[in-house]
Parts: sequence; C-alpha cells; structure tokens
Amino acid sequence: MASRTTELDLIAQAVRFHIIDMVHEAQSGHVSPGLGAADIVTALYFETMRIDPNDPDMADRDRFVLSKGHSCPVLYAALALRGYFPVEELKTLRRLGSRLQGHPVKGTVPGIEATSGSLGMGACQAVGMALEGRMLGKDYDVWALLGDGELDEGVIWETSASAAKYKLGNLVFIVDRNGLQTDGPCESVMPMEPIDKKFEAFNWKVMKMDGHDMLDILTTLQAARDYRSGPVCVIAKTIKGKGVHFMENTTEWHAKAPNDEQYARAVAELRAGRT
Repeated sequence: MASRTTELDLIAQAVRFHIIDMVHEAQSGHVSPGLGAADIVTALYFETMRIDPNDPDMADRDRFVLSKGHSCPVLYAALALRGYFPVEELKTLRRLGSRLQGHPVKGTVPGIEATSGSLGMGACQAVGMALEGRMLGKDYDVWALLGDGELDEGVIWETSASAAKYKLGNLVFIVDRNGLQTDGPCESVMPMEPIDKKFEAFNWKVMKMDGHDMLDILTTLQAARDYRSGPVCVIAKTIKGKGVHFMENTTEWHAKAPNDEQYARAVAELRAGRT
C-alpha cells in the first residue's frame, strides 16, 4: 500500500503541474480550487472508481460529477493522464472551439458525466444518476465533489433530503472543505458549521478525512463505498492552492492566472515535490 500511495502522490503532483500549465497557457481559469482537490480526484480516477478509459460509456461504470464545475482544470488533467484524451489537448483550455471550456460540458470529451458550473446543480444530477441506477438495478456508484461554499445553495439541502428518502447507498458526496470561497472565508460569507451535523440531520452517514493524506483518502473512500444503507457525505479537510505556497489559503488565486514569473515559481515548487 505504501508504494501505491507514493505512486498516487506523484500522479497528483502531475495533475497539479498540468493545472498550473493550462491556466498559465490560457491566461484564464480557476487554479487554486483544482490544486486543493488534486489528491482526491487522483484517488478517485486512479484507484477508487470502476472505470475504463477504453470503454468510457460502459453501463456499470462509476459516475463522477464535479459539482464545483469551475475547478474543471483538475478534472481535465486527471482525465487526460488517465487516458481519456491526449495530454497535449490540455493546452487548449478555454480556447475558441476547444472541447475544454471553463466548465465541464457533457458530450465534449469522454469521461465527463455531467455539465456543471451552476453551483448545486451537479449535486442534483448526482442524486438523479444514483436514483436511476437504483431503479434500473445497475451496479455503479456515483461520486460528487462539492465545494464548501457551494453548500450555501439551498438546493443542496433539498437534494440531500431526496437522497436520504430513497436511501441511495450508491451515492457519495465529497465536500472539499478548504474554508474559502470567492468572496472570502466561508464562515464569514455564510456560516454553515456544523456541516457534519447538518448532513446527519438529513439522515446521511458522515465521514471525515484529510484531503491531502493519500492513505486516509483511499481508506475513507473505500469505507464510503462499503456503506450501503444510505448516502454518505465525506468531509475532506483541504488547503486551497495546495502545493504552491503563494497560492495556498488565499482567495486571490481562486480565479487568477499566473504570469510568467509566477508560473516558473509554481512549477519549480511542484518539481521540488513540495506538498
């Protein structure tokens, strides 16, 4: 297991490199939300989810919904490195005519399961997918990554009630709990703690993990998969901008592209293996 977690840590660093690279190339995009989620998305695509890049539409594949769609560079990087499309295409982020736009669009590149970007809507789609799987007797799980600022949306709680009503044991929400959103600290914009108690009140099973500890991530996601009595919410403690010190724990880099000097510094840090 130790060697595998080391491999996954290296892949997550590669994901971070591509996030920095593509946003710098485009001079547009959300950089720090993806950096913070890189370990979780890597664990899902390279270890946890039942998927096959050679058969991206297989009926019983697991589904992943990036509900915080603005952080799509992390999804594009993971999909490319997993083999869904050429890595070289990452350089086309946000270009006119590119398949890789500023939010994920279903039907563009293989592996994108849902169009997302309007906060809260991805969570709704995930519940619908899980319910469909239940009704059709399919053997797949649905994983949705939510931002903690996204929890401000009332629709999150409406859809959470529905998931509990139907006891969707094939559904896992992962809350990227970095504590920051566009306008500042989440607890200043809209206090939502205790998040765990809120989901528990909606009859969800709640788990917690360190979103940058690969062994903890793998162990927790497996436990979430094994729990079949109802929906699971995993609250992942993360650092926004993780891996590049001047981007960490600040809202400045939520939607800002690095200039050439900042890009060079960021790449140097990632190549040095700073985590």
